[in-house]
Amino acid sequence: MTSGVLPATNVSEMVGAIEAAAQGGAAMYFAPEMSIMINRRRDEARLHICEEAQTESIGRIAEAAYRNNIWVHLGSLPVVHGAGPQLANRSIVISANGENIARYDKIHLFDVDLKSGESWRESSAYVGGENPVIVDTPLGRMGLAVCYDMRFPDLFSAYAKAGVDIITLPSAFTVPTGAAHWHALLRARAIESECFVIAAAQCGAHEDGRETYGHSLVVDPWGEVVLDMGSTPGLAFVDLNLDKIAEVRQQIPVHQNRRAIAEPRFCE
Repeated sequence: MTSGVLPATNVSEMVGAIEAAAQGGAAMYFAPEMSIMINRRRDEARLHICEEAQTESIGRIAEAAYRNNIWVHLGSLPVVHGAGPQLANRSIVISANGENIARYDKIHLFDVDLKSGESWRESSAYVGGENPVIVDTPLGRMGLAVCYDMRFPDLFSAYAKAGVDIITLPSAFTVPTGAAHWHALLRARAIESECFVIAAAQCGAHEDGRETYGHSLVVDPWGEVVLDMGSTPGLAFVDLNLDKIAEVRQQIPVHQNRRAIAEPRFCE
């Protein structure tokens, strides 16, 4: 997607894509991080942000999931966290009967100054989540993560130990970091976890002035990229060969070979 500043417009686009995905025989639809709204003007954006239960956009997407009998991973959206004023960057998985069955708050917050001159302070508005989240879906057991989380291997180690089949990483990567690290990090997370990685991504020039890298990817447990959507928005379909998971884990049995690691010992 190239999400804009108006939730209603973005949700209408998503509903159309959900319908097209269902008509194409998909079991599940995946959207990118901040699919509902991208707006760096925080005072303006805040007018559209409320608690999850009061967020009309989620209801519209859940209704589309139910109407089309398809599971939906809505990527992520900003919601008011607890009593506020801080927000959570929340992923939500919706079943084919329109139920919100899993929610995950992005744990690692993007606070960086890039050489390009871009500066991001996610922690100034958001609070990080506390726990990894796993949900059973028609595609298998799925671990949830968001964008910047991909740089922290401990999270993926936890998912690997839990035996997930798929890890999702909806993202809105900047162009400089995307060009340098996007493919390498996602392939590494798939290889070390020996599972599929599904990473729906924002792309192109957004209404608020930012630009995102795109290249929505699906990577298999061997690290092969089985889908790369490039730098333009659209809908793509992938058939996951879930037998590949057992095949790779038999070939390189890291799950059986894994050992508990003690704290490092410093030599003086």
